[in-house]
Amino acid sequence: MIKIIISEDKFAYDIHSLFKAFFPKEEIKVIPGDTNFIEDSAGEDIVYNIDVNVTKNELKRNIYKLLSKETGKELPWGNLTGIRPTRIVMNLLDEGMTDDEIRTYMKETYFVSDEKIELSLLIAHREKEILSDIDYENGYSLYIGIPFCPTRCLYCSFTAYPIGAYANIVDDYLTCLEKEIDYVSENFKGKTLDTIYIGGGTPTTLEPHQLKRLLSYVYDKLDVSKVKELTVESGRPDSITREKLKVMKEMGVTRISVNPQSMKDETLELIGRRHTVKELVDAFNLAREEGFDNINMDIILGLPGEDERDVAYTMSEIKKLDPDDLTVHSLAIKRGSKLAEILMERKADAEKKGNILHGEEDEAVIMAGMMKEASEGAKQMGLLPYYLYRQKNISGNYENTGYARKGKAGIYNILINEEVQSIVALGAGTVTKRVYGFGGLIERCDNVKDIKLYMEQIDEMIERKKKLFS
Repeated sequence: MIKIIISEDKFAYDIHSLFKAFFPKEEIKVIPGDTNFIEDSAGEDIVYNIDVNVTKNELKRNIYKLLSKETGKELPWGNLTGIRPTRIVMNLLDEGMTDDEIRTYMKETYFVSDEKIELSLLIAHREKEILSDIDYENGYSLYIGIPFCPTRCLYCSFTAYPIGAYANIVDDYLTCLEKEIDYVSENFKGKTLDTIYIGGGTPTTLEPHQLKRLLSYVYDKLDVSKVKELTVESGRPDSITREKLKVMKEMGVTRISVNPQSMKDETLELIGRRHTVKELVDAFNLAREEGFDNINMDIILGLPGEDERDVAYTMSEIKKLDPDDLTVHSLAIKRGSKLAEILMERKADAEKKGNILHGEEDEAVIMAGMMKEASEGAKQMGLLPYYLYRQKNISGNYENTGYARKGKAGIYNILINEEVQSIVALGAGTVTKRVYGFGGLIERCDNVKDIKLYMEQIDEMIERKKKLFS
């Protein structure tokens, strides 16, 4: 264990995140002001004593230089610990900085690698172009959460319930969503609705008539005349049917997802996807047959047992399908996921047997190779990076990147990640964000995650939004 004693309770999260980036497999504990803790620590614990009475940027620079020297490692994103590095670049562009000035600033302030600086600049410019006609002040976007899935993927920590066990309450859940839509209809009159994103879970676990019911209610109650994008996350191929695709097309859905995560059947089985590569290909082709011309696909780098060769294979198979949008995720192990438990069990079993797993340096090299394969593959398909975000405990301290053809970028993806527009979120486990002007103050309110509690307390969920936007 690495124990960090700080002089006062300040910047603890940033300190923990930066140490975790250098030592991803170590347990990190930050203890504010406990001067006796050094004497109590024993065994193989490593203890750092850090004075936090400096600015946050100065503190992070000092820690980064210390740990970089100790480990001999440089991190691709330097000392940045936040999840939205491109926002920094966007803000600097808004302040009038040139690209060269931004390059110098990012290098000297955060120690970001040249490769990631160039990626940030490319994406920031593209985001500004895509969002140029978005109504920030008088506009909003709508998120509708459908918390049902065919089965739960092992890496998932989102609000998701197996549809087989909850099918009998889906209609009642839709009734609660309709109550929240009524709230939006009454309280956002005169506002511009820019994008609608129906996510989950897996929205296409709904039956065709349920999908039509939900989409019809949105159209009946809300002014959708200025909606630039209506996405339905149809991520699980085992939930997609021709009838559902026909309903979505008829109801004006402009963008869907058909997500493989990997194009290896062995990996899909391991992570609990419960569908085959062939089913994925069939679902994608079915969507093309039904006229969908903006299809997103997601893949995850760093899945158990996969390396650069597997990513290269996945990209070659995806290239045959020719998607319009590709999101490349670096695996982030969530504590609430089944995969985290499995990997911990594997690690403990390997240690008992005296086996040596990949070291941190080996994993970083492997992840760098996978990132390169994915980036090159996207480029060969004519897809350009357009948004980027990071997650806690992300493999190799890398990022998730969205690639798309010109005119096919997911606008909602940029809005939710850059937090430049208010997003009203409906459904169990969703979070509504009120943004006060471009780059301004952000306030949030959440809906409870438990689906039955959400339904029982639907009036309270609506009251939370009323209070937030009052």
